[in-house]
Amino acid sequence: MAGHSKWSKIKRQKAVTDKARGRLFAKLGREIAVAAREGGGDPDFNPRLRTAVDNAKAQSMPNDNIDRAIKRGTGDIPGAAFEEVTYEGYAPGGVALFLECLTDNQKRTIAEVRHLLDKKGGNLGQNGSVAWMFERKGQIYIDAEHCDEESALNAALEAGGDDFESEGGTHIVTTVAGDFHTVVTALREAGIPIADAELAMVPNNTLKVEGRDAEKVIDILMALDEHDDVLKVYSNVDIEEADWAALGTT
Repeated sequence: MAGHSKWSKIKRQKAVTDKARGRLFAKLGREIAVAAREGGGDPDFNPRLRTAVDNAKAQSMPNDNIDRAIKRGTGDIPGAAFEEVTYEGYAPGGVALFLECLTDNQKRTIAEVRHLLDKKGGNLGQNGSVAWMFERKGQIYIDAEHCDEESALNAALEAGGDDFESEGGTHIVTTVAGDFHTVVTALREAGIPIADAELAMVPNNTLKVEGRDAEKVIDILMALDEHDDVLKVYSNVDIEEADWAALGTT
């Protein structure tokens, strides 16, 4: 089966109980605003916005916050203009990092990301240094508690999903990038409860890390995830889920 971004899955589970709800809502709001700016403020005619709004609702983001974010994106109310930027680098053990950021000040963001990585034993790389290790794919997460594996698998195949796997109470549907929004829409219309969905950078191969290096990698991933300007963190690290829990991340 095709791989998936294990950190994305761990982060999604962590976000359910994360005390920093304000930071999470701020990032979701930025994503909504950028989607609205790029494709208009009507989710019915803007698939990226529809996905961003649905993900925000899945995280219990208040409707007023969602509406304000859309209006900031369309220019109906004033707000900072955020730009999409990506950064690439390495964590300890040779683990590749690919970061998607939304920032209103690129110089500030790259300086802070570089400092964070340097302080924690990683380093920032040049554009293209690790991107070749990843492939853009759709990742759709379905809570196994609300949908059994057979129903989820049949719906995913019928919707045009490229791959399917179940792990740790979650069904994960993978799509090619161009089919992502079509598959999401088809699953919703089939009544499948989607917990989260994203166009992710999925590693082509993973790198197993253990011991002290694993601790350092998790420390970097968590620190990057907590940075206000870092929207998504992708890596090719392979750490057993039980080890994530043992290291206090779940």
